[in-house]
Amino acid sequence: MSSNKIQLFSLATPNGQKVAIALEELGLEYDAHTINIMKNEQFAPEFLKVSPNNRIPAITDPNGPNGKSLDLFESGAILLYLAEKTGKLIPTDPYKRAKTIQWLFWQMGGLGPMFGQFGHFHKYAKEKIPYAIDRYRNEARRLLGVLDKQLSENEYVAGDEYTIADISIFPWVNCIDFGYKAWDVIGVDEFKNVTAWLKKCNDRPATKKGVVVTPFN
Repeated sequence: MSSNKIQLFSLATPNGQKVAIALEELGLEYDAHTINIMKNEQFAPEFLKVSPNNRIPAITDPNGPNGKSLDLFESGAILLYLAEKTGKLIPTDPYKRAKTIQWLFWQMGGLGPMFGQFGHFHKYAKEKIPYAIDRYRNEARRLLGVLDKQLSENEYVAGDEYTIADISIFPWVNCIDFGYKAWDVIGVDEFKNVTAWLKKCNDRPATKKGVVVTPFN
């Protein structure tokens, strides 16, 4: 079925939540399609046409650059595209813009993968390997320390504006609790600036809507 709206293919994982929250923040019209990775729906030919890496989230924007329909995967790339498309959630000042992209990449290359590895070995791995759990717990705490220091000097991650950097990072911090049930194991409450920032992010109306788009159940 053809639509003039952005098509979101996702699931309410941290990476999936990012894009739904951004769409809500930006006020863009979209249709949401749940891709249930528990049922291997990410391998369906229709989804692979949009996301050949068989990972969520992905979007199709029928009103892409130069009037062409655009398929896009990788949550960080999607956030950057949507911000640039609308001119929102990313500063226009070149210095602040560079800092925003820096923290977006920090999440994509570090915090997300390391938190994900911790969650796997802590909660999902059939064999509990103390070395792996300790390794990724320690790295998660190190990364939270980096974030906490940044937030001790700034209202939001990249400065005084709420940006795609915040949207990229905070679902992963949330996941320590709702996904991995490891809030106390990680000791998140020790990072006071992180928890204060997390509350501000979660209190936003767009967040409340975005986190429940394409739910697991």
